[in-house]
Amino acid sequence: MMGVLCLIRDRVFFSRSTPGLVAAIRRGYSLSVSQNLVRTQAYIGGRWVSAPASFPVLDPATGKELAKVADCGTHEAKEAVNAAYTAFQSWKQSLAKERSVLLRKWYELVMQNKDDLAKLITAECGKPLTEAYGEVAYSASFLEWFSEEARRVYGDVVPLTAKDRRILLLKQPVGVASIITPWNFPSAMITRKAGAALAAGCTVVVKPAEDTPLSALALAELASQAGIPAGVYNVLPCSRTSTPAVGEVLCTNPLVGKISFTGSTATGKVLLRHAAGTVKRVSMELGGNAPFIVFDSADVDQAVIGAMGSKFRNSGQTCVCSNRFLVQKGIHDIFVEKLAKAMEKQLHVGHGFESKTTQGPLINERAVEKVEKQIADAVSHGAKVVKGGKRLKGSFMEPTLLSNVTTDMLCTQEETFGPLVPVLKFDTEEEALAIANSASVGLAGYFYSKDPSQIWRVAEQLEVGMVGVNEGLLSAAEAPFGGVKQSGIGREGSKYGIEEYLEVKYMCFGGLST
Repeated sequence: MMGVLCLIRDRVFFSRSTPGLVAAIRRGYSLSVSQNLVRTQAYIGGRWVSAPASFPVLDPATGKELAKVADCGTHEAKEAVNAAYTAFQSWKQSLAKERSVLLRKWYELVMQNKDDLAKLITAECGKPLTEAYGEVAYSASFLEWFSEEARRVYGDVVPLTAKDRRILLLKQPVGVASIITPWNFPSAMITRKAGAALAAGCTVVVKPAEDTPLSALALAELASQAGIPAGVYNVLPCSRTSTPAVGEVLCTNPLVGKISFTGSTATGKVLLRHAAGTVKRVSMELGGNAPFIVFDSADVDQAVIGAMGSKFRNSGQTCVCSNRFLVQKGIHDIFVEKLAKAMEKQLHVGHGFESKTTQGPLINERAVEKVEKQIADAVSHGAKVVKGGKRLKGSFMEPTLLSNVTTDMLCTQEETFGPLVPVLKFDTEEEALAIANSASVGLAGYFYSKDPSQIWRVAEQLEVGMVGVNEGLLSAAEAPFGGVKQSGIGREGSKYGIEEYLEVKYMCFGGLST
């Protein structure tokens, strides 16, 4: 049975060859999504629950309302935590194989419903449909991975300290996990956390971003269909206004044993202060300011391909997007020239459902204003606009390339989260590393070089949690994701991701006869 999330949308397309907006064409199109997957209530204790109020979810490309979703408050948050805590008492006793089978079924359902899930992502997040399909596959990969990791949680037997005793180390789930996720990957950021938590034997309460709750609620429906028991996976949508109070409950409630958050460093610090009161386990994947370094020895064409992928995925709205482009003086001019041509040829701005679109809208007008501010600041300090630089209608922004950029400009000092490429020229490897490591954050970093000795030196000296060497895309379920400095605490994905949801218990078994 099919439902229609939204019958009429605005078709918006921007030409890359003509400055500004060429046309906004009115055209109706149907966004048909399985009725069961379009959910607007909270999911608590295995039930769909209404809230006293609701808030609108908007299409960022047009500003039009997609749906009204339950605006949960502190009452619903406490109910969800209680439901998760009750479910934890039995879920933690389940066999690893039982959890593995359920997670595998959830994975299979996500893949079976990939068309509808991709449409929901594009509708509420704005990313091009092709990228949305990529996110669904990425999201599912964490459920698949952790369905397998569930059966690989091993304890230890420690060598003897005395002949009449044995030392055993057990790994046990930490308890209820509060999962607070961002809007830029509304499906994958949930499964990367929830997959690990459920595999470990924890239960979860998910608070999705207010801009993108529909994907989280669709995952709840599929979790229910997969047979995941009531209370194990709960979802609390809430508005921007309600978020601080709900977040405080999720971080201070004594029944919560773990907090996992992806978002800004500033918000992460607030949640850490909340968590300190009851000394909770925390995982934080926070802001980045990724350097993208191109040395004279690099393959320039390969570097341009890497820059395009690293910068313009999701219109520059990812935490691992390259933010500062450092290019050595010997190849600086040719790199800028080739990058400008690639942008001209490959980037098309428009609604995510248009087949030509590679660059959708930014999530809201505040995001566009931030990019505008950075461009204006850079130009006022001497930067040159090589390409783009203009705001388009609504939440759309021209992909922009700046040269003659210096380290005193805002675009090099703070994360952009938009389609802006600021290029700085440098002389020496030492200078590039000094600039790259000057940031207070360190999530991802990228560099291009053909010199093996330089590759080892730079990879080891970059102060980041993840390094792409001659590669602009590095995320995978099998690899640990996380940063250093003020980019966060802990790792997600990989064999290490499940450890974030486990406690090590030491058992000393004495009184044994020898």
